[in-house]
Amino acid sequence: MIDQNQPNNQLPNELRSVFSELDILKHLRKAGITKTFGFSCSYLFQLVFCLIFQHKNWFSLLDSKKADRYPAKDAVYRFLNQPTFNWRRFLLSFSALTIRKVNRLTDHTRTKVFIVDDSAFDRNRSKKVELLARCFDHASQKMKFYKGFRMLTLGWSDGSTFMPADFSLLSSKKAQINGISSDIDKRTSGYKRRMNALQTAPEQIPDMIRRALSSGIDASYVLMYSWFTLPPLVQAMTEQGLDVIGMVKETKQRYLADGKRVSLKQLYRLAQPVQGEKGILRSIRCVMANGTSVKIVFVQNRNKRSEWLAILSTDQTLTEREIIQIYGMRWDIEVFFKTAKSLLKLQKEFQGRSYDGLISHTTIVFARYIVLSWQNRCNTDQRTLAGLFYELCDEVNELDWAVALQQLIELLEDVLKHSNKKMKKLIESQLQLWMGSLPSYIKAYLPISLCES
Repeated sequence: MIDQNQPNNQLPNELRSVFSELDILKHLRKAGITKTFGFSCSYLFQLVFCLIFQHKNWFSLLDSKKADRYPAKDAVYRFLNQPTFNWRRFLLSFSALTIRKVNRLTDHTRTKVFIVDDSAFDRNRSKKVELLARCFDHASQKMKFYKGFRMLTLGWSDGSTFMPADFSLLSSKKAQINGISSDIDKRTSGYKRRMNALQTAPEQIPDMIRRALSSGIDASYVLMYSWFTLPPLVQAMTEQGLDVIGMVKETKQRYLADGKRVSLKQLYRLAQPVQGEKGILRSIRCVMANGTSVKIVFVQNRNKRSEWLAILSTDQTLTEREIIQIYGMRWDIEVFFKTAKSLLKLQKEFQGRSYDGLISHTTIVFARYIVLSWQNRCNTDQRTLAGLFYELCDEVNELDWAVALQQLIELLEDVLKHSNKKMKKLIESQLQLWMGSLPSYIKAYLPISLCES
């Protein structure tokens, strides 16, 4: 654990090199997260950051025999509740730097996307938390209300690595339980975050994208779920030079096709069937109510095969298969939400009442995820070992996993042809056992002759 008597050697060996490589403490200073006396902000940040990796809880740590080696509870809470610290600037600059490092390891032709989504930030046991509101959990199967916030998140992904870049804890003007503290200075970053909390998600998303682009984060598409693919928001994204790919559902929204204003169901009937693409039913080019030209692809619903789902794309040059593959990258943010809540102790580790405390701790959790994503990329991508390797790999194309699987099966078939009968029988039996354990959606990509043998 971090010891205040060793301020220059505070981090565990596993994290010290990452903090240095990603200049985390430098990003803190750039964001104005500094103090003139007492424990330094860098020390307190590292202390809170490392708690989860040391399997420690802050309150149990203060009750331990080593409590006198660490700051008192008030010192940490003053750090977390400070409204003058610009945590948004810290997260954005930290994320942008890490993304640039990831980009050096990635083929420049690889698709890079922004992903926008929200998740429940639960505070059901709280009563006096600042800006606490009654929110509706639209993602839950129970369709229930809860006390807390909606955590609107902007992330970046290249299909292999996900990085959170910005977020806002949304309250509500109509369903608000507690208001803004009267003690907050209106000149501070904390007050601006509180005012953002009272805005709607469609009002905030264009500003989030603008800040991310200004920080140097590169992306070609914005991926969104159905409750964000509204015509004004789609238009705002295209005006910033980004294409939108997102799910759409049947609403009062109308589309212009063949000179008629039609609903989504009527649009499905007008769409042309797609031949030779499994699971892709139809597609059509049309115009949204505000004049934005889009291409809508209708795919079969895997959960209910008698129904279809619609995916919208403002980039009409993409094929139906490409639109679906790019939209599939949106799942990265769902994995991020699950990891942040289950493993990184989001909304559980500290139970403060201040809105600044919620923002600061959420930012630290996001920073933990960025560090883990970077380490995972370094450990799984051998191109990080040296610049020489990815120079040699410039001419190697990235293979689709289905193509690679079919090539593997063909290779095994060639081996069988040159094997003796006993070895051939053994390999065939083991291969059939392996094939039988595969999910059906993977079997669909294998040669039919092999599946039936």
